[in-house]
Amino acid sequence: MTSDAATATSTTRTTPQSEGAEPEKEVPALGLGVSLPPADARAKTEGTFPYAADLWAEGLLWASMLRSPHPHARILSIDTTAAVAMPGVRAVVTHEDIPGDGSYGRRVVDRPVFASDLVRHHGEAIAAVAADHPDTARLAAAAIAVEYEVLEPVTDPEKAFAAEPLHPDGNLIRHIPLRYGDPDTVGEVIVEGLYRIGRQDPAPIGAEAGLAVPRPDGGVELYTASTDPHTDRDLAAACFGLDPERVKVVVTGVPGATGDREDPGFQIPLGLLALHTGCPVKLAATREESFLGHAHRHPTLLRYRHHADAEGRLVKVEAQILLDAGAYADSSSESLAAAVAFACGPYVVPHAFIEGWAVRTNNPPSGHVRGEGAMQVCAAYEGQMDKLAAKLGIDPVELRLRNALSTGDILPTSQTVTCPAPVAELLRELRDFPLPALPKDAPEDDWLLPGGPEGAGEPGAVRRGVGYALGMVHMLGAEGADEVSTATVRVHDGVATVICAAVETGQGFTTLARQIVQETLGVEEVHVAAVDTDQPPAGPATHGRHTWVSGGAVERAARMVRTQLLQPLAHKFGMSTELLQIADGKITSYDGVLSTTVTEAMDGKELWATAQCRPHPTEPLDEFGQGDAFVGLAFCAVRAVVDVDIELGSVRVVEMAVAQDVGRILNPSQLATRIEAGVTQGIGAALTENLRTARGLIRHPDLTGYALPTALDAPDIHIVKLIEERDVVAPFGAKPASAVPVVTSPAAVASAVRAATGRPVNRLPIRPQAAVATPKS
Repeated sequence: MTSDAATATSTTRTTPQSEGAEPEKEVPALGLGVSLPPADARAKTEGTFPYAADLWAEGLLWASMLRSPHPHARILSIDTTAAVAMPGVRAVVTHEDIPGDGSYGRRVVDRPVFASDLVRHHGEAIAAVAADHPDTARLAAAAIAVEYEVLEPVTDPEKAFAAEPLHPDGNLIRHIPLRYGDPDTVGEVIVEGLYRIGRQDPAPIGAEAGLAVPRPDGGVELYTASTDPHTDRDLAAACFGLDPERVKVVVTGVPGATGDREDPGFQIPLGLLALHTGCPVKLAATREESFLGHAHRHPTLLRYRHHADAEGRLVKVEAQILLDAGAYADSSSESLAAAVAFACGPYVVPHAFIEGWAVRTNNPPSGHVRGEGAMQVCAAYEGQMDKLAAKLGIDPVELRLRNALSTGDILPTSQTVTCPAPVAELLRELRDFPLPALPKDAPEDDWLLPGGPEGAGEPGAVRRGVGYALGMVHMLGAEGADEVSTATVRVHDGVATVICAAVETGQGFTTLARQIVQETLGVEEVHVAAVDTDQPPAGPATHGRHTWVSGGAVERAARMVRTQLLQPLAHKFGMSTELLQIADGKITSYDGVLSTTVTEAMDGKELWATAQCRPHPTEPLDEFGQGDAFVGLAFCAVRAVVDVDIELGSVRVVEMAVAQDVGRILNPSQLATRIEAGVTQGIGAALTENLRTARGLIRHPDLTGYALPTALDAPDIHIVKLIEERDVVAPFGAKPASAVPVVTSPAAVASAVRAATGRPVNRLPIRPQAAVATPKS
């Protein structure tokens, strides 16, 4: 995998260049704009980084959970006698051991910790066991006798509307009817399509794990890879019947996160067992338990009708969007809002009528996965744009350019796009970027066939396709979410410490926090404290929040310390602090009269400050899907080049080219890595990743049955252009980097397969039969 993205040395930064671009600019060795390596990079590469699965405590017990083998069943009885009697078993807990109704939920409290009367999905937790050996715990969990009355599962989301309620709250989680413009408007040209998006799993590098340690005050400490520790603490405390102050969540090393990394369904039973036994208890989930327990991307059914005039300009978009939430609500309401709001894509659409629903079924639970809602609709509206281009005989790129959104345009939610929206420029950059060479003149041995190096196909059956896609995501929470983060910066003896409960999930926040303090205070050595719930909350690690909100809080705190540092000097020399600057560890005045080091100015003092960052408020969508629901938007264009064996239906992605709206480059190498990772995840959604179910039962919940893309599947990835138009309302002007290529890449791959085969390709991941076509003469 290659990248033309920004690279860095110790003193300079190279920004991605197009032909005729301005020469690269030099930047300081410290601070923003530098490819500062992560502080934990060496520990992770050497295998010494402390993940939750590595934790240990004196007197440790091991936990195991019993899960339902049925997607829908009535529980008639639970007999734990045999499990309790086994030597080495210290505790068995069920729904009877949880105060109150025993339900939890980050957004909607509707999910039981342990099923009591009904099982609503395959793998739902029934009980948990603590024992002195992991094998004993597993055997004891298997010894729990549960009598079920198996019920007919509701697995078709379209049938959920008329089915008997699966939950006391009903089957309909949310309905959004978006109405924008004149419903009677009709275009000269109309294209329709039905699209299906599969169930993608976040597939974390490490399965869920944690350690619970009881406290002398009757509380408990949870050591987990939580991405939202304060919310997890509050949920756990409610289920334990404790005040939040008596529950502490300590964040251990997070082995990557593309969603809600640590589901409370793993943490809460762990804490219950520690409270019941009075001993530390550890849980290390198997990969199968991980697949069964955590949330997945919403499988989605989408029906579209696009109206356009004879020149290809969009007139009206009509759509129906149905999200399968699985058994519980989780983030389905927010995912549906994104899907409905972005159903027309980054295009100007004067009339839009969208119906969106999220419903409960007996399928595995769905929840937050990077780009939720936006990814599903992107695949559909870009499929519609390809159909429209083919029907009108217009080049697909030209059609998109004629309809591209820009700053000042209005979304179908009536929200004006006030942030930079260089959509057309992104697409033009890709159009002008050279295509990879065709291998038609090379000998057969030099071909890398779509079936792999030893592919069974023949070069004569291979067709090359080129496809384009435009995507968009929103930044931060939406619809009135109170986005706030708090940070403290301390400086003493030339060392700065940042205290902020923003969890490092691989998005690079700890590196960014170090760079912010280095740039603001000129202090080279910066440490970021470990995260726990004794610190003020910073919120979840989603939608680029920590770059904006937590990074903003760190910057404000650092600037307050800067003022404390410079005020005595400014007073001494009779000037304002604005006339002093800090760079490379030195403080100088505008006229050169003052020149000293930061260490000398500190003079052994300890300076500190605490600050908050809260962006401007948003509002919920109203009964017609209207409202200023989003703080900001980010855009991306992707061009995919694929080779398709039209006899076997196998697909190889040859190259992915990306042009992205990033606001400002804060760390070039880190940004390039995030984009490349997002593109690769999108390729997985396009071609291989689908957690298959049969009548609600997950088939092959392991990494053999669930096909993740590997390094061998990753194509050349060229970051053609990163547009730095700063969003004036965002700290540093930066935008989130990784979600929007995830959203856009699957649609680009599907577009390329359409171009190669002439087939509609209306389903993701793309099935082999969808890529089979009649060879062209």
